Amino acid sequence: MFQDRTQAIPQYSRALLIFNPKAGRLRQESARKLQEAAAEVGRIASNVILTETTGPKTAGDIVRRAIEEGADLIVAAGGDGTISEVVSGMANSQVPLGILPAGTANVLAREAGLRTRLIGAARQLAKCRPVRVPLGRVEVLSGEVTFFLLMAGAGFDAQIIRDLDPASKSRLGKLAYFLGGLQHMGKPLNELEVAVNGHRQRCSFALVTKVRNYGGDFEIAARVSLRDPEFEVVSFEGSDSMLYLRYLFGVVTRQLAHTPGVRFSRACEVMLQPLDDTPVYVHADGELIGCLPAKVTMEPDALTLLLPQFPRVPLEMMPRESKRLD
Repeated sequence: MFQDRTQAIPQYSRALLIFNPKAGRLRQESARKLQEAAAEVGRIASNVILTETTGPKTAGDIVRRAIEEGADLIVAAGGDGTISEVVSGMANSQVPLGILPAGTANVLAREAGLRTRLIGAARQLAKCRPVRVPLGRVEVLSGEVTFFLLMAGAGFDAQIIRDLDPASKSRLGKLAYFLGGLQHMGKPLNELEVAVNGHRQRCSFALVTKVRNYGGDFEIAARVSLRDPEFEVVSFEGSDSMLYLRYLFGVVTRQLAHTPGVRFSRACEVMLQPLDDTPVYVHADGELIGCLPAKVTMEPDALTLLLPQFPRVPLEMMPRESKRLD
């Protein structure tokens, strides 16, 4: 069913359109825009229920209950963090997920060729097809499990997320993350150990990703896609924060694969360990989920995602060269 690119989108009987009212763009959108988006979803579903999240980490439970009560389509309007919460509530369900990007970075939209305007993305749903994709799964020391669609990160970038002032994020958007990184320049960074394919490596930032895009503007991973059965694991060596100026230059010039101190590998299981008692943080799709140690694994065939029939960037064609640890 999910491999037929020519099939028409099915008619759904009951759709839940869940939105985060505090997402970057939704704070500026009028209620009329959301109603217009719901009307577009109504083109493919006979009944559309518009529901807002009630706080952080509530979207998963809302979606889980909706599916139990008979929803056969979930549409999420918000940023990558909101979508990640929704995904955690839908893991291993057969119910499709449609995306209306409305956040700060919108990595998923850029990766999958989705329109980045609310109404445009809602109209696009009628031309999307259901595709079964794997999910990432992170288990932290407390036993809490989080699923993710895009990436997990430990070390430097998770520390930036932890230290980020929510008011600055609301006001400055992506610039707030960049300024947060600059505040660490000249300071030593906490390190961690990455265990992948029998190799152990010390680094200050480990990225375990299912997508190439990072933060909406940059490309870090070289050969990975939403449907890939393995992660791309990218690790950045060194506790000297000034090294990240060199790493950033490698990203901007698309020469990261040839930058000293950066290692690439492929795996479906990654262990992340702290080196001592100093807390090292981990995030999933930009949302902080705890401290190391953590185990990251791939959950195959775990989510049905509505994707454009002809994405701007083919998900299987990524002929970039990279250095490999394995």
